Amino acid sequence: MTASPALPDSPARRRRGSPAGRRWATIAAAGTAALAGCAWAACALLNVPNPVTLAALAVIEPSSVGPWFPSRVVKAPDQARDLPSRPRPILDRVPWKGRTVPLGDVLAATHTNAFLVVQDGALIHEWQRAGTGPATLFPSWSVAKSIVSLLVGTAVAKGRLSETDRVSALLPELKNGAVFGQITVRNLLDMASGIAVPENYDPARPLTGTAGMYLTQDIAGFVRDHAHLAFKPGSEGRYRSIDTELLGLILARTEGRPLADILSERIWKPMGAQADATWNLDRPGGIEKAFCCINATARDFARLGLLVADQGRAGENRIIPARWIERIMTPAKRAVDGWPYSAQWWHAPGGDDDDISAIGVYGQYVYVNRRAGTVIVKLSDHGAEQDELDTLAVMQAIAADLAGPSSR
Repeated sequence: MTASPALPDSPARRRRGSPAGRRWATIAAAGTAALAGCAWAACALLNVPNPVTLAALAVIEPSSVGPWFPSRVVKAPDQARDLPSRPRPILDRVPWKGRTVPLGDVLAATHTNAFLVVQDGALIHEWQRAGTGPATLFPSWSVAKSIVSLLVGTAVAKGRLSETDRVSALLPELKNGAVFGQITVRNLLDMASGIAVPENYDPARPLTGTAGMYLTQDIAGFVRDHAHLAFKPGSEGRYRSIDTELLGLILARTEGRPLADILSERIWKPMGAQADATWNLDRPGGIEKAFCCINATARDFARLGLLVADQGRAGENRIIPARWIERIMTPAKRAVDGWPYSAQWWHAPGGDDDDISAIGVYGQYVYVNRRAGTVIVKLSDHGAEQDELDTLAVMQAIAADLAGPSSR
């Protein structure tokens, strides 16, 4: 299928509006001139990583950032759940920007590191670039948002959280009741909080908005200090990473333990992950960057997709409530940046009711098509211009081909 020109731009392009080739890692590149060049004491005063880390972040690929931040381990089970390998051909010529091209051309053009296709619970296609492999940990970037949603679903099912709960009641230390008293968990899930923290990726403003939240070593303080509204909560949808960070703070508070431990107990171990993951923190022993920064193997990202495709089950084990799977499969009332959205999952234009995606800033995808029984994982270093609509059209075409003529 070819994307219609009438469809909205990709959410990434709408969020950033930045020129082709600009990478979010250049947030820290501004620090090479301003922050990374500062004295260690100045960086400490600004509450950002040390100059060595800032300089590294300015030049390394986005897929390599994980080890440069402190992290907490997400423990895997002693025995991984089998992900059987049954190789079979997949669509080798796909739609791309109005043409039909070899799939390999798309993977090369979008700087792909790993590309996996799972159908009916079996790994039918796996490609990883040279120098990586099944044990490589890749950063999730904003795919983590969709994982946080699954954790929220388990907390709601256990009665520890309600979508109608207000942030001010859950996190009273944030103090500004005039703002946080208006915002509900549902608003946060559907990116409708109205919090005026811009989704800034401009390297000229490395301490503003999401860029500042990514670099700060005091996330709780950052959230507390940005209690301002751009619009009435619930009145519109606007992509804001701070919404997910608030969900992370709420989960840690209601569960009484770090997010990495919750993820291990509720999902990682029950789904049979093959390897420990890590979750980057704002500082050693600190708070997880809930809006990004889970580092895991490509196959374990595929297992996460299978959880959604299989109605929240891993084998016979119910891990995510079926009601929550339906929640994320049903678009919320307000679109987010022009795309249907629900509980931290994207519904791509051109898809169908059983077609959702978790998407990260550099071309990280966990694409789920329940009707076709297909999960596709794509982990990339693509940069600010991700071609999300075109990339998802490729995945939709692969899933439709695997499902056969009845799906077309």
